[in-house]
Amino acid sequence: MALTPQNEETFFREVDEELRREQLGSFWRRYGRLVAAAVVVGLVAFAGYLYWQHRQAEQAGLAGERLSGALRDISDNKRPAAEPVLAQLSTSGIDGYRATARLTTAALALDKGDDKTAAAQYAAIAGDAGLAKPFRDLALIRQTAVEYDSLPPATVIARLRPLAVSGNPWFGSAGELVGLAYQKMGKNELAGPLFAAMAKDKDVPETIRTRAMRLAGLLGVDAVAQPAAAGAIRSAGE
Repeated sequence: MALTPQNEETFFREVDEELRREQLGSFWRRYGRLVAAAVVVGLVAFAGYLYWQHRQAEQAGLAGERLSGALRDISDNKRPAAEPVLAQLSTSGIDGYRATARLTTAALALDKGDDKTAAAQYAAIAGDAGLAKPFRDLALIRQTAVEYDSLPPATVIARLRPLAVSGNPWFGSAGELVGLAYQKMGKNELAGPLFAAMAKDKDVPETIRTRAMRLAGLLGVDAVAQPAAAGAIRSAGE
C-alpha cells in the first residue's frame, strides 16, 4: 500500500528518530565507559586542585608559625632550638620563608664571629635565581658589608652601584658602602654628592640619612634640602 505524502513524512521522521536512538545507543555501548572515565578524571583533578590550594595555604600558615617561633627563640637567646627549624625552613618551597630562614642563618653565623661562613651563605642567597630580587639584593649588600675590609673599593662599587640609586629600596644601604668605597679611592667628588642625595631622600632610613648628612658635610657638600617656599619668601622680602 502506497503511503500518502503526510504518512510518508511521518514514516521517515520515525525512522530517523529510531536511527538516532540506535546510533546513540551504539555510541554509549562503545564509548560510554571512556566518557564516564573522563568525567570522573576531571572531577578528581578539580578536587585535587582544591585540595592542593588548601594544603598550600595550610603549609604556608604552619611555616609562618615555625619561623615566628624560631625568631622568638633567637630573641630569647634560645638559638639551639631555633637553628634546626631554620635549617628545615631553608629548603621550604615557599620563597619568602626560605629566603628569610637562610638570611637569618647567615646572620647567626656572623653574630658568632664566623665571617667566612656568613659571607658564603649570603653569596649563595645572592646567586640563587629562584629567589625574588629584593632578597638577592639584600644578601649581596650584606655579603659585601661582611667582606668590605678585604675587598678592593672598585669591587664594592661594581657590585653595589646598580643598587645605589634613588628609588631603589636599598639605596641607603648600598649607597653608604659605595660612597665609602669612593672615599677610599680618593674620589670625593663622587662620594660627596652621593651622600648628599641619600641625606635628602626621605625613603632612606633615618639613621643612614643622619650619617650621610655628616659625611657629605665633611666633604664640603650641602646635604640639607632647602624648601622652595623659604627661598621665595626671602626673595619677596628683598
